[in-house]
Amino acid sequence: MSNLPPDSTPAPPMAASPLTRAVLELDEYAAGLGWDQPARLFALVDTVRLRSDEPQLAAQLGLEADGPAGSLTPIEQDELPAGAALDEFLATIAWPDAVAGCALVVERLMLPATSETSVPEGLDERQLASWVAKQPGRQEVRMTVAVLRDGARESALRLREKDSPTEVLTGADLVPGLAEALAATFED
Repeated sequence: MSNLPPDSTPAPPMAASPLTRAVLELDEYAAGLGWDQPARLFALVDTVRLRSDEPQLAAQLGLEADGPAGSLTPIEQDELPAGAALDEFLATIAWPDAVAGCALVVERLMLPATSETSVPEGLDERQLASWVAKQPGRQEVRMTVAVLRDGARESALRLREKDSPTEVLTGADLVPGLAEALAATFED
């Protein structure tokens, strides 16, 4: 388990919700690692609770004693198993009560909406990925999706061709399927 370095990213706007700030922090963290990275899973914990329940860990992570109320601390989980389908892996996760939410950073190739009608039927995951990689108009995108136990969601999308913090698109419903899969990790 590791945490993001506290001084490595510029602070997101304070007007943003704690979940939006966490998503933007994770997006910036992933951007610092560069492209072509494996998927990364994070637990989101209430920073105040973390400082109270685990003061030594909070100190090790450099969490300020007077940080903003409601802030979330992302804690990176172990590497996802190689070769496992993401949806199948997420279906195996259950979080302890101390975890307020979770987030996933993953890179994918996306096609414009106009290409959806030309996708051949009957392709398995590997065949579909190969087909998409050969299509004109495809875009490499990094998706950062987070959900909280209470149902709140937030996402950030960064295109490789517009790899800049000022070009990151945010919104609650940008990647609904992935948000649903992450929310399911909190179901009993």
